[in-house]
This record gives sequence, structure tokens and C-alpha cells, in this order.
Amino acid sequence: MNALLTDLYQLTMAAGYFEAGRSGDRAAFELFARKLPPNRDFLIAAGLHSAADYLLNLRFEPEHVDYLRGLPQFSQASPAFFEMLRNFRFTGDVDAVPEGALLFPPEPFLFVQAPIVEAQLVETVLLACIGFESMIASKAARIVEAARDRPVVEFGTRRAHGPEAGTLAARAAYIGGCIGTSNTLTGFRYGIPVYGTAAHSWVMSFPRERMAYERLQSLLGAGTVYLVDTYDTLEGVRLAASLGRPLWGIRLDSGDLGALAAESRRILDAAGLPDARIFATGDLNEVKIAGLAAAGAPIDVFGVGTELATSFDAPALGVIYKMVEAEYHGELRYTVKLSEGKKTYPGRKQVFRFADRDVIGRAAELPEGAPEALLQPVIRGGKLVRPLPGAAEARDRCAASRKEVSRQRPVEYSKSLRQLSADVERSLA
Repeated sequence: MNALLTDLYQLTMAAGYFEAGRSGDRAAFELFARKLPPNRDFLIAAGLHSAADYLLNLRFEPEHVDYLRGLPQFSQASPAFFEMLRNFRFTGDVDAVPEGALLFPPEPFLFVQAPIVEAQLVETVLLACIGFESMIASKAARIVEAARDRPVVEFGTRRAHGPEAGTLAARAAYIGGCIGTSNTLTGFRYGIPVYGTAAHSWVMSFPRERMAYERLQSLLGAGTVYLVDTYDTLEGVRLAASLGRPLWGIRLDSGDLGALAAESRRILDAAGLPDARIFATGDLNEVKIAGLAAAGAPIDVFGVGTELATSFDAPALGVIYKMVEAEYHGELRYTVKLSEGKKTYPGRKQVFRFADRDVIGRAAELPEGAPEALLQPVIRGGKLVRPLPGAAEARDRCAASRKEVSRQRPVEYSKSLRQLSADVERSLA
């Protein structure tokens, strides 16, 4: 993984730590969101697979080191610093909440404990991995709930903020509850079901709509989905119905989806095709889907693209990465930030999930009642503790968590953590 994929100040701080003789000092950082985005009751943890892959494969290639050596910011750095970069590997520890778990700010997604140069340098990419994929997974869960048990397919790569963002968004959407994606690379990489048949251009490329439908049916058989709104939507439905089986169903992509679905259902049923399904797409989001579901629209599957792959109404999750412990020449110090509205709590932590609330406590605590501890070991000494669960297992965890965990969940700090915070603040006065 390209180690230059970071903010410059991570590298200048790395040089500063090294030149100050602090390479052997260890530090701990936590990654969390201060608050929920608008219209969200919870967050879904995602992106750990990307974060772990980054940490396990982080390298400076010789040309990267040569580039940094030529920057004016590093003109005073010693040759030993650049040699350190050539041999750089992540050797630290990571504890994280498993993908698919529900979180409530300010509960941490993960902790990093490592030599201070390593722990500092990885901030930018960890924030990008966890923040983006958790935001998309959380949006997907919201859309899936709006659909009231009707399946949702992710369709958004073409509108995502870059092809790789689309691929990762599709995986995150699957964790959040979608049944699959139109992105074939996501299907290949992560074993996620893929969906799609033909676009309007397929119909437009033939002299007659019937010819396009017949050719599609001969290719796809029982998997045929006719996109019926290239010209006249209801005439397209009638044409699909006249061709009969084999087919999966039809896709509506424009217009009054509720009214068109109702009339399409009538046409298909009258043609003896009660099992033909109706797939609805076209600038959908959770609000529109909830309205269609509440109105009883006979839609069997929803496809959501732009609004999902970009989390259109809340496109960024305000995740932060803050130091909570640091050694100074071998002596441990607890660290905090005290600026207004941005206070942090010191020390490594654990999230304990009780039936009625969550408690953020110190990592070594064990509160009464033997609650579930959400943060689990992931990396020790730069190596995976065990293989990470795949997307399907994370999706199952998300579905179970949404059923079991209350949405209006209070989050408290433990007495021990509050006492530590007060002690640290007094020491800084």
C-alpha cells in the first residue's frame, strides 16, 4: 500500500518524532465520530477490512523516499530518517468494533497502539476507510428499513466519487442490508451477489422494441428483466407480458412509480404472470421508498444508486483520530484535548453494551453484569490475530444488531474513566 497516501503533516510529524529521539515511544489513538449525521439514529461500523489491508501492507518504495527527500519540508531531516522510511512497516496493535455492529457516538470504531511514528502516520487513511464505508453502510441500513422487508440492490458506482469508491460503497451497502450490487468487481472481490440485465441503449439499438426484448429473453431466459420505459412505459409492459415466460420481471425507471407499478401489476396478472416481479429504480432514496411502501405500491425490489453510493443527504461522516496515551522517552502520559466542543477523554477504552445502554470505560475495566465488550483484538505486532469476517458475516451481524439494539440508546462514560479524565485535567492546570 502506497505510504504517500497521507497528509503531508503526518510525514513532517514523523520526521519530528524521529529527530527528537522518540521513535521508541509508543502512543495510542482512538478513532470515533463526535455526533450522528442528520436523520440518523445509529451508525454501522464498516471499512475495517480496508483499514487492516492498509496497515498490513504499508510500504515506502525507494522512489517515494527519494521524492520526500527532495521536498523543502525535509531539508533538515537526517539520512537516518529516510533509511527508517525505507524499512518502514506497521508493527503495532489494533482493537476494533467488528463490521456490521451498531455504534452510537462518541463510541470508538477502533484503537491503534504502536510506536508513535507508526501510530501518527496512519491517521489519514484510517479516517478515510472507516468514515466513508461506515457512512455508506449506515445509509444502506436506513434505506433497507424504509423498504419494509422488500429487497434493495445497490446501483451507484457510476455516480460514486471515483470507481474504487463505488466498489467499496457497494460492499458497505451490502453490509448495511442490500441484497447485492450492480458492481461486478465488488461481486468478484467480496463474493457479493450481482444484478443487472440491460440498459435503455439495448432497446434503442434495435429497430423495434420487440426485437430487443426477444433477443434479451433468448440470452437471459428466466433471468430476463425488461426495462420498459424507453418509449411508452405501459406499452413496454404490455409487450413484455405478451412475450410471456421465461422472465424474471420488469423494471420501472421513471415516472410515477407507484401508479405505474399498480397498472403494470394489473397487466402482468391479466396475462397470467402473477409471479413476474416489478423492480423500481430512478433517483430513489429512503424517503421516496418509504412513501411507496406506505402506499402499498406493488413493487418487489428497489434499486438505489446515487443517493446510496454517495450518502447524498449526509455525504461525510465527521470521524476523528485523537491521541489518548503517549510515552515521552518511555514514561507513559495520558493525553486529552480540552478545546470547547471538542473535548476528548484520555486512555485506551472499551465499549460495554448492556441491554438498555452503552458504557464507554477504560480498557481494563470489567463492569458488573458481564456486558458485551465491542472492541476486539484485530492486529497484534503488525499481524492479524485471525482472518477478518467477510462481507456476508458482517451483513448478518448488522441485521441482527438492528433487531436487538434499541435506537434511542444512552451512551455513558464509566466512573473510572470520568475520574481519570478529571485527574488528567487537574495535572494540566
